[in-house]
This record gives sequence, C-alpha cells and structure tokens, in this order.
Amino acid sequence: MGSLSIWHWLIVLVVVVLIFGTKKLRNLGGDLGSAVKGFKDGMMSEDDKPQPQAEIHPAAGQTIEGEVKKETQSKV
Repeated sequence: MGSLSIWHWLIVLVVVVLIFGTKKLRNLGGDLGSAVKGFKDGMMSEDDKPQPQAEIHPAAGQTIEGEVKKETQSKV
C-alpha cells in the first residue's frame, strides 16, 4: 500500500504528457541538462580544467626522419 505500482507511474506519465505536451517536456529536459553541465563546469577550479593542447606542425623546409619498408607478397 505504501509504494506505487507501475500502473500508477504510467498514469502519472500520461497525465503529465497531456498537460505539458511532448515539445515542452523535451525543452525542459534540454534546459535541465545544460544547467547541470554548467553547474559542473562552475564547480571545477582553474587547476582542474583541462588545458588546451597546442598542435605541433613541422615548419616548411623541415626534414622529418623516417624509415620506409617495402612489403613483399608471397606467392603460394
């Protein structure tokens, strides 16, 4: 008697969808998700935030050393 069955939850869900509509509920979910993300970002200190990585590109005319290996196909 103290807990609600699955049928009670389904009826509550149908009533909520009828009152608010699916579009408004979808917007509410997106707003709630962005609010939680903003809260998590706000709770990070400056030391916890990831630092942007600088990409290293070879300058024009710079030689990159490497080794080329030839693949051989064996015929059976």
